[in-house]
Amino acid sequence: MVSEGGASLTRWLFEDFKLAYDSKFGRKDGENRPARMGNAQSGGALSNGSSESNGSGESNGSVKRGRELAPYEKFAASQGRERGGGGGGGGDAGVPNGGVSLSAGVPKEMPGWMKPLPEFPTLETTVLAESIMQDIVKGDLNVQWDSIQGLENAKRLLKEAVVMPIKYPQYFTGLLTPWKGILLFGPPGTGKTMLAKAVATECKTTFFNISASSIVSKWRGDGEKLVKVLFELARHFAPSTIFFDEIDSLISTRGEGSSEHEASRRLKTELLVQMDGLTKTKELVFVLAATNLPWQLDSAMLRRLEKRILVPLPEPEAREGMFQSLLGSQKNGLEELPLATMVEGTEGYSGSDIRIVCKEAAMRPLRRVMAILEKRDPDCEDPLPELGPITTDDILISLKTTRPSAHLSAAKYTKFDNDYGSQTLQSM
Repeated sequence: MVSEGGASLTRWLFEDFKLAYDSKFGRKDGENRPARMGNAQSGGALSNGSSESNGSGESNGSVKRGRELAPYEKFAASQGRERGGGGGGGGDAGVPNGGVSLSAGVPKEMPGWMKPLPEFPTLETTVLAESIMQDIVKGDLNVQWDSIQGLENAKRLLKEAVVMPIKYPQYFTGLLTPWKGILLFGPPGTGKTMLAKAVATECKTTFFNISASSIVSKWRGDGEKLVKVLFELARHFAPSTIFFDEIDSLISTRGEGSSEHEASRRLKTELLVQMDGLTKTKELVFVLAATNLPWQLDSAMLRRLEKRILVPLPEPEAREGMFQSLLGSQKNGLEELPLATMVEGTEGYSGSDIRIVCKEAAMRPLRRVMAILEKRDPDCEDPLPELGPITTDDILISLKTTRPSAHLSAAKYTKFDNDYGSQTLQSM
């Protein structure tokens, strides 16, 4: 279609689509909607509304089409007009007179990651930033500090680095600036990722969950750009936390063998440069890393991760708490669980191994019911048999059939902790 005295229309503006949608589906936006639609349909063609006037207030008879604003830009513009006392007289270019403001119903306090993206010099960098935004944890992971048994030393340091500087920033100045990086290392299944989830749940910061797939690209040079954009976004959305899971896959020792690719060396160098640059900014950006192979990390990365905390195999008190938490909600025919036997029999087990022991014990009553169901006539309409309780024999058999997965490497982690770990005293 061709508008009167104008060129062919190739696209609609946001206002045009909104008016057409409202007229078709019956939403009433006030008296201006019919007038606008009448103008739009005059001459037998669909126009984008009334023409814009020039600086002298005279209309030039044609429609001026500029760059359409993004939704967040429209929201920011409407907020600025409200603060400046706008909304009357001239109206809002994004909201017709008598219509509903785009900012209506938007809460005053929004999460940090809901802020508009910063301005990047190129479209390519903006696209990379949008891909990094997909790794921000936006939901509630529902992991509380109290739900993690033991690991008091690691929890205390994480609170020092993330929670307390946000609540009491007046104390963390000068030499007392908060820790910029913490490394959690230890055997698999001891709760390193659970601690990271607790940080994302308890600390009201923008949480970036970064893995190798987040910052590694097949295109030459994109890996370094992704790392740089990641830290720029972290500073923009500060206070923020960057969590590197299995960081040994990203920055192992440089120059190790002749098989290391040039792109891998550039990625490692950019990551080191960005982490070193954190100390030069006032924004609260905290790096949390976890690994099962700390001896493979580059020494420069170990220096930047100021606190290196061993997450050991659970102690007897922690194992007892895990059994009570996992089996306490299950139906059992025992007055008390044989906790002493269970704690003694799981020496050298990780938290993940203990969960498997409890799951195996809970599966045995289900297997007894399944054996009955296999002999049951498919056409039988009798009620299904109830699931029986967990017995002492179920627990003892599960202890015999489930073996630990990380007890052989515990001494290696202890040696690394003695050489590089951050030793702490129990008394303050």
